[in-house]
Amino acid sequence: MEVLFKIVRQQQNSSPSVQTYLLQAEPSNTILDCLNRIKWEQDGTLAFRKNCRNTICGSCAMRINGRSALACKENIGSEISRSQHILSPEQELNQIPEIIVAPLGNMPVIKDLIVDMNSFWNNLEAVTPYVSTAARQVPEREFLQTPEERSRLDQTGNCIMCGACYSECNAREVNPEFVGPHALAKAYRLVADSRDQQTENRLENYHEGTQGVWGCTRCLYCDSVCPMEVAPLAQITKIKQEILARKQASDSRTIRHRKVMIDLVKSGGWIDERQFGLQVVGNYFQDLKGLLSLAPLGLRMLCRGKFPLTFESSPGTQQVRNLIESVQQSEG
Repeated sequence: MEVLFKIVRQQQNSSPSVQTYLLQAEPSNTILDCLNRIKWEQDGTLAFRKNCRNTICGSCAMRINGRSALACKENIGSEISRSQHILSPEQELNQIPEIIVAPLGNMPVIKDLIVDMNSFWNNLEAVTPYVSTAARQVPEREFLQTPEERSRLDQTGNCIMCGACYSECNAREVNPEFVGPHALAKAYRLVADSRDQQTENRLENYHEGTQGVWGCTRCLYCDSVCPMEVAPLAQITKIKQEILARKQASDSRTIRHRKVMIDLVKSGGWIDERQFGLQVVGNYFQDLKGLLSLAPLGLRMLCRGKFPLTFESSPGTQQVRNLIESVQQSEG
């Protein structure tokens, strides 16, 4: 079958352009197989990374039809099948299947499909992704872990550092201080590691500003593109839970945001917006500056008739309350 590859090509510090290549391919051929053939048979200047060809090293991560993935894992058949959900039957009959390949996002391009991953590695280093120094000292006997303790590390240990989650991270795109989902997934591995002796210090670091867990916007893109099912968002959530268990609502606005939201939903089935602003931003009337910051927004809402003067509990409030209490008890 004929397949048209549209490859986004770019030199460093220059504008990208799209170059097309027509290729005879089988549905079972991987995208990497096809890129190799394009390079070997049509255009030797095409640049991309590759190594193991077996979904282990993560080198060949790139954007394929708009989403970050491993070129050695995705094949022609699955990509064409995915695109058919978008095209009408007439379009399918009248055109050659197209596959668009582009470099990863959130990182500057060096050449074609090769990106500069320095920020990716630097942000990983920022979370200190290795067992603490004290725990690495040679002990009198080896560190022993139970099967249960070791199993807590399995999911995050599957990360191959391909950069797919980092590429799709909306939080990283708008906030250059955010370390990224890959770093925080690795961070949870150290929080969960029974051999590590720096858990409290780690949690304080991951709690700081929006560069740590509170910078995540919970868009779920990282989970959806991860080729190894590491589920970075789930690991970020686990770190948040560890932090929340150690903090009081008065400690910071981020902590109040989470705790007040749960308390209000538990009380009324949904959020009472009036109380939410006063308790989170105004810190229960203790933060005068925060309260004053709400005034302009409150006045605009009043003028436009959008300020809720009363609050009515949602239907099924008791059921919502029971669910929250059940979850809290199970976590306890």
